Amino acid sequence: MKFTRVFAFMALAGLAGSAYATNGYFSHGYGMKAKGMAGAATATHDDAFFGANNPAAAAFVGNRIDLGADLFSPIREASNAGDFGAPVSSESDSNYHLIPEFGYNRMINPNLALGVTVYGNGGMNTDYPALGGAFGTMNILGGQGALGVDLMQLVIAPTAAYKIAPNHSLGISPLIGYQRFAATGAQPFANFSASPTKVSNNGHDDAFGFGVRVGYLGKITPTVTIGAAYASKIDFDEFDDYAGLFAEQGDFDLPENYNLGVAWQATPVLKLALDYQRINYSGVASVGNPVTNLLVLNQPMGSANGPGFGYSDVDVWKLGVEYKYSPKLTLRAGYSHNDNPISANDMGEVMLNILAPAVIEDHVTLGFTYTLASGDEVTMAYMHGFENDVSAARPGAPFGTNVDTIQMYQNSLGIQYSWKM
Repeated sequence: MKFTRVFAFMALAGLAGSAYATNGYFSHGYGMKAKGMAGAATATHDDAFFGANNPAAAAFVGNRIDLGADLFSPIREASNAGDFGAPVSSESDSNYHLIPEFGYNRMINPNLALGVTVYGNGGMNTDYPALGGAFGTMNILGGQGALGVDLMQLVIAPTAAYKIAPNHSLGISPLIGYQRFAATGAQPFANFSASPTKVSNNGHDDAFGFGVRVGYLGKITPTVTIGAAYASKIDFDEFDDYAGLFAEQGDFDLPENYNLGVAWQATPVLKLALDYQRINYSGVASVGNPVTNLLVLNQPMGSANGPGFGYSDVDVWKLGVEYKYSPKLTLRAGYSHNDNPISANDMGEVMLNILAPAVIEDHVTLGFTYTLASGDEVTMAYMHGFENDVSAARPGAPFGTNVDTIQMYQNSLGIQYSWKM
């Protein structure tokens, strides 16, 4: 019954939307314990979020349920230096998003674990109001009315893990994805689309997709644990209502990614964890194709080789520390750095990424877990993404030639309750 109630809450809350945009449009971490350590979780086994981190960890987690929610606040602003006859700027009104997470694990026997992780991705949720004043209902891209996009991605990852030796395990998580998307105020792009009626203001469309994540976890010494995981691309159905906006007739997949990690129990009370993650955005045409496919190759938006958001592949480094202050209180901190997926050197990409300014590079995190008398846990995590910006000139007629700047900073505060069974 406890599992049924929290899973139902997770599913309903997930459909309310998600809006992460920290490492591109991936979260900086999954599960509040990982988030308190800047996302370093590949070689740890502290909770049931293995389906998003490393499926092999399930074999060491024990019986537990983890339910959490993060209040995520990305502050985005876009400006143009003069293509409207005067400098203009616009700040997104979509500033607060509740992001739920859920994990469950059950040890079937000492070597076999079955569980499930439910988590969200996203990050393209923006809502720039019309410029107003002398510009009336025109927005910063030259369209009419509010400009923005709304992307929600929910992934359910049922997991099986098996200890192939007392200190080594393998795991697998089929990835079942659901996403929904809407765009408004992007009417000017219709003039450059293979399907001009399927670019903007068509309401929400949704799609389902499938992929897989596999992982390994090994305790190679009493104090050193290593881990590795690989996730295939989640291949989604097309957004038919936006077949003229995204390359490949509305296709918008989650890119393949992999992560490597090591955790060192330096002392009985101090643990350090280091992760490396690679996200291959270039493997998803609607995300990785450069805008020059439209401007130079004359490939219209929505076509197989149409322009994307121009994201580069991203390397992410995550360093976390955990200190057991007392038998009941554990403290955490972390720092992560990732490449900026949006380049200032490629023509038109800053302009297009006004829709989704995922420019954050550096994060710091804090967190703690308090163990109650019942053995259940309360965990909290805070993240700050330092402000960053990217600027580049518009590519020319009809969009203009002046400089666009997109900038963002972020904060998030999350809480998680964990039942040990």
